[in-house]
Amino acid sequence: MVVQRAECRPAVSESYMKLKKLQIEESTKPLRFSQKLEKAITTNYKPVSNHSHNVEYEKRKKEEGKRARADKQKVLEMLFSAFEKHQYYNIRDLVDITKQPVIYLKEILREIGVYNSRGPHKSTWELKPEYRHYEEGQEDEEGKME
Repeated sequence: MVVQRAECRPAVSESYMKLKKLQIEESTKPLRFSQKLEKAITTNYKPVSNHSHNVEYEKRKKEEGKRARADKQKVLEMLFSAFEKHQYYNIRDLVDITKQPVIYLKEILREIGVYNSRGPHKSTWELKPEYRHYEEGQEDEEGKME
């Protein structure tokens, strides 16, 4: 509830007028301005045809060459040993482990694995239940595949 109303005016003095003059001068200054440089700045970067990390990556790719299909049995052994360590793997990790082409690896994984398309392990592969504890009868399993 407003009980009393008051209007205030500053005491017109010389110090107040100086203050207002400074405020007005500051507000009329442009926020951005251009200035002439005495000497050119030479710290800019020059264009490079190919960056060193790209060259290094391409060199590594050439050394590896195209991924060649290894014997199916060797790939299966690599996959089973990988799945002993972890239950779930995404395709990228399996490609890095086995050094096989993605398409070839997927063919083999369809035979021995299940792809999880939803749930907490989305986009990962795991072994089919019949292959999960293959250590007891590894020779039996290999005999069935050939």
